[in-house]
Amino acid sequence: MHYFRLPRTQIVASNIVLGMMRIRDLEDAAIRLLVGSARDAGVTMFDHADIYGGERHLCERRFGDAGAVPPAERDRVTLQSKVGIRPGRYDFSADHIRTTVDETLEALRTDYLDLLLLHRPDTLVEPDEVAAAFDALAAGGKVRQFGVSNHTPGQIELLRLSVTQPLVVNQVQLSIVHAPLIATGIAANMATVAQSIDRDNGLLDYSRTHGMTLQAWSPFQRPAVDGSFIGDREQFGALNDVLERLAERYGVSVEAIAVAWITRHPAQMQVVLGTTSAEHLRSSAAGSDLDLTREEWYELFRAGGHIVP
Repeated sequence: MHYFRLPRTQIVASNIVLGMMRIRDLEDAAIRLLVGSARDAGVTMFDHADIYGGERHLCERRFGDAGAVPPAERDRVTLQSKVGIRPGRYDFSADHIRTTVDETLEALRTDYLDLLLLHRPDTLVEPDEVAAAFDALAAGGKVRQFGVSNHTPGQIELLRLSVTQPLVVNQVQLSIVHAPLIATGIAANMATVAQSIDRDNGLLDYSRTHGMTLQAWSPFQRPAVDGSFIGDREQFGALNDVLERLAERYGVSVEAIAVAWITRHPAQMQVVLGTTSAEHLRSSAAGSDLDLTREEWYELFRAGGHIVP
């Protein structure tokens, strides 16, 4: 397992993050097994959100009630959660942020979050409100570091007008076949190529320049939210051929190769795995330390449907 210090923090974390979005229906023992298997594999970071589970704080509560991380071992893991999504709207008001964090801490049965992320951009955001909430949470020892999710550089810069704490993480969708974050720059200045359309305002270069860690969610997902590209030979036959060939070469699963494609990038990204299977977690996390060659990385990129001019 590869570890690194998140820029501008004291957090040393694995480049694989276990997402807890789907644990609502697991028994307590199964949750402990999943988290324990992740930790045995070297995973140190666990991702939550107040909305996961279909009922506010349900998955957080399941995690806490199951005793997934014993209190004596709390300082050996990194817990992050997200805030800001409400039914039919987004809410970055100071009161909602503070109240949600208090509820999250109670559900997780912990005194603090290592990281709090703003979940999706709130167009009605008032940066002073966010700053007030972050200041109160930091001063009270409830949150140690802050970040965002699915935000553009301009939205981050707007927050920074008032927020004094460093924004150190941005969690975004990224996979071999859903990679505008990367693909746009490769086709820069090509007016007749759809790949050159800038969909996130240069987020990759912005993140590297400003010391923000990108966390890739849905690393096996097709561009639309409708399933995995792994094993989909009808739409992604060429990609699966390359994945299987490289998996055999390295003695790992095809999922590990898909993970390695992301972690190979010098932006030093993290990959969020949302599985509830301990076996699938272990086989996918094996990509953490796999150092694909440039030729292999670009071959996967092309097989995923992108062009290299």
